[in-house]
Amino acid sequence: MPTTHRRRDTPPPRTGGGEAEVLRGFLDYLRASIAAKVDGAPDPEARTAAVPSGTNLLGLLNHLTCVERATFLGEDVTDWPATFTAAPQDSVADVVARYRETVERANAVLDGCADLGAPVPRPRPGRPAPSVRWALTHLIEETGRHAGHADILRELIDGTTGR
Repeated sequence: MPTTHRRRDTPPPRTGGGEAEVLRGFLDYLRASIAAKVDGAPDPEARTAAVPSGTNLLGLLNHLTCVERATFLGEDVTDWPATFTAAPQDSVADVVARYRETVERANAVLDGCADLGAPVPRPRPGRPAPSVRWALTHLIEETGRHAGHADILRELIDGTTGR
């Protein structure tokens, strides 16, 4: 069993009262949390399945990168199960950097969205975009779910715990 290393815990954000500010605050909090869980994890352990489903740290973050790109940037994903695997040549730092860059691009799109009920402005001909509210809520759920998985996987790898 690995020795436990506790990261400094950061509480959930204290945001203003506006719906958009609350949703974006929680999404950014979860994004930072999962990136921190993966950042600095040792390779090859970060890409090695620690559970029978095959789930691994790099795969989780690679999947969330694809979810962000599909939801906010309009990229098409044809094989969702394949998104749970990082490319063999990708290092931990590569996957974390790509996720953070994707989050920056997604936030740039969200910065232009004043109406939560409007569709996400993304290029995806022939496919309706979800509302900004739905997209934010979905990404909070998706990122939070996988951040929990990542927390357990990271603890199994090297004992690191915390948000």
